[in-house]
Amino acid sequence: MLNWAFSDWCYQSQFTCAKPCQGPLKWHEVAPTCGGKAQSPINIVTKRARIDSVLQPLTYISYQHAFHSDIINNGHSVQVNLPDSAKIEGGNLGSTYKALQLHFHWGAHGGPGSEHTIDGEQYPMEMHIVHIKQQYHSLAEALKDPSGVAVLGLFYQESGSSNGKYDSIINALQSIKSPGMNTTLYDLSLDSLIPPHSNLTAYYRYQGSLTTPQCDEAVVWTVFENPIPLSKQQLSAFSQLSFADGTNMTDTFRPVQPLNGREVYRSSAVTVIFNSLLLLCSFFALSLSC
Repeated sequence: MLNWAFSDWCYQSQFTCAKPCQGPLKWHEVAPTCGGKAQSPINIVTKRARIDSVLQPLTYISYQHAFHSDIINNGHSVQVNLPDSAKIEGGNLGSTYKALQLHFHWGAHGGPGSEHTIDGEQYPMEMHIVHIKQQYHSLAEALKDPSGVAVLGLFYQESGSSNGKYDSIINALQSIKSPGMNTTLYDLSLDSLIPPHSNLTAYYRYQGSLTTPQCDEAVVWTVFENPIPLSKQQLSAFSQLSFADGTNMTDTFRPVQPLNGREVYRSSAVTVIFNSLLLLCSFFALSLSC
């Protein structure tokens, strides 16, 4: 997740580059911040994530509204610019954040490709919905605030059938195979791309960074537990895009970074449900095991 202005870096999958560039292990030579102590992505160890009761469900404002926008091959990913009328708040974010853009990170032909991992498991793809505090006018301004950016991270898993809600994006990929190419998406809504809000109550929260240079450490991360289904064919469609050097755009993820003492928190949704079941069993004095 995101700062495409720096062109002298590349992913490990880019064996050659149109211009000399540095892979993820040397990004700190491109931008010193990439060697910081609060970097993203991370491996989330579920048993070590601390339950935090204040991490209640987020509120999604205007996520249901359809919009038109360009979808772009920016040379490192697929990006869709978002209307700033879409906002998030609640979930102990502390502020209202307005949407800026979304983009994806993926593997090779449906293989492992997410940036965050859960207990070492890497999903085929991950979407980042990027927001900035509503009082800021640009990402650059928001990055000066240690909590100026809020990113929602959502995983994808392979499904036996296609997800029709993604047809417009998958079809558009045919028109943006090379960097700099773009086409228009019509009547798209953020709600159509994410699970129902009732399935977004289980999530992880930590303080981190952008996952590309300059790797600014100004991001409040919310990484959701429930993945989005896509077919193998839909996942593989992203690998047909090209980097600037003409090679297939695959494995567009940064390796996980050390926690360096940071805490990872987990919403209380699962615990609340579990405790409610125990209370229900106790109330009815059931003799059967619950």
